[in-house]
Amino acid sequence: MDKKKFCVLMKYCFLKGKNTVEAKTFLGAEFPNTALAKSAINDCYAKFRRGEMSTEDGERSGRPKEVVTDENI
Repeated sequence: MDKKKFCVLMKYCFLKGKNTVEAKTFLGAEFPNTALAKSAINDCYAKFRRGEMSTEDGERSGRPKEVVTDENI
């Protein structure tokens, strides 16, 4: 399962009032074959506490993607 789907599940846990330890226990019980790092849970919870309830990845600063064409190579 990808990180976006886990973030949706973590949002569910957050809205239910579970803390990060309870969320990790819940996700570990429901999805035993996929390991989710505690830091990923903490990051999502920190975002939710700030009021950012979107589960989409935000824009990132940095170098833009370049199109690979024969002229660039």
